[in-house]
Amino acid sequence: MTDISTAVSLEIFVGVDTHKDTHHAAIIDHLGRPVADHQFDATPAGYRKLLSFITDAGVIASVGIEGTGTYGAGLTRVLTEAGLPVVEVDKPDRRARRARGKSDPVDAYAAATAALSGRATTIPKTRDGDSEALRFLSRTRALAVKARAEALTALRSMIVAAPEPLRGQLRHLTRTDLIGTCAGLRPDPVAAGGILAATKTALRSTARRITALSEEINALDTDLAVLTRRAAPALLAAPGIGIVTAAELLICVGDNPDRLRSEAAFATSCGVAPLPASSGKICRHRLNRGGNRQANRALHTIVISRLKTDTRTRDYMARRTEEGKTKREIIRCLKRYVAREIYRVLHPTQVDSS
Repeated sequence: MTDISTAVSLEIFVGVDTHKDTHHAAIIDHLGRPVADHQFDATPAGYRKLLSFITDAGVIASVGIEGTGTYGAGLTRVLTEAGLPVVEVDKPDRRARRARGKSDPVDAYAAATAALSGRATTIPKTRDGDSEALRFLSRTRALAVKARAEALTALRSMIVAAPEPLRGQLRHLTRTDLIGTCAGLRPDPVAAGGILAATKTALRSTARRITALSEEINALDTDLAVLTRRAAPALLAAPGIGIVTAAELLICVGDNPDRLRSEAAFATSCGVAPLPASSGKICRHRLNRGGNRQANRALHTIVISRLKTDTRTRDYMARRTEEGKTKREIIRCLKRYVAREIYRVLHPTQVDSS
C-alpha cells in the first residue's frame, strides 16, 4: 500500500462557477472526491467569505475559475492578491453538459476537476495595467467605428431615395463633401406632407452623428497612442504595425506577459498555430479557428500591410507562390512568422535565455 504524505492528503482543489450576482464554489480533495460547495454573493464581502471558506478547508493546490475576464474578474483579483494559484477554466462543451446535466454545483465541481486533472492550465490576466486600459479604449473605439460605418451606409441609402432635386445635388459628392454638405443643411420645420424637410432633417442629423463619431474615434486614437508608445515602443518600430494593431496584440498578451511561456503559446493564443489533422498516411494541418480573434485580425492586417511595403514579405510571397501555395495559405504562414517576431519583441529576456 502506497503511503500518502500529510501535505498531499491535505491538498484541495477549488472550482468556481461565476455569475453576475452570485458565485458557486466547490472543493474536491486530491483524489477528486467532493468535499463541500457553497454559493456566495458576487460582492467584495462575498469574495472575502469565499476566500475564508476555501482556505479553511485545507492547503489549496489550485483554483479553477470560469470567466476570469468577465463575471469572475473581481474574484480572480482577490484570490490572486491572496497568493492563491488561479487558473482559467473553459466552460464545458454541449456534449459534456448533455451527459451530466447543468447546475451551478455541477459546473463548480467540473471546474475543480479541471484544475485537478491539469486540463485547465491557463494563467489568467491580471488586468491591472496598461493592457487592461487599452482593452477598454479599443473596444469603445471598435463600437464607434461600427456605428460610424452604419451611419454612413444609412446616409447613402437615404440619398438614393431622396426627392429631387436634393438627390441630384448630393449623389455625386465625395464622402467628405457629402458629410459636410448634409451637416450644413437648413431644413424647414417638419410638417404634414413635408417630405423634403423631413429628408433634410434626417440627412443633417445623420451627418452630424458621423462627424461626432469621427471626433470620438480620433480622440480615442490619441489615447491609444499614448498608452501603446509607453507600453511597447519597440513593437511600433516594427514594419507594418500601427497603433490599433499594436494595441490589440498587447491586449492579447495582457499585463502579465510571463504567463505566455513560449512563442508557440503566443501563436496559439492568437489563433495562428495550425492544428494537426492527420489520419493514416495523410499528414496535414488545418486552420486554427480558436484564440483571440481580434489579435488574429491584427496579425492579418500587419501581413497585408507588409505585402504592400516590405520587400522581404513580398519576396516570400513570390517564392511560395512558385512552390504551388495559394495566397490564403501563404498569408497563414506569414501570420505565424509575424507572431513569432512579435513575441521576441515583447519577450526579449525569455528569447535570450532560451
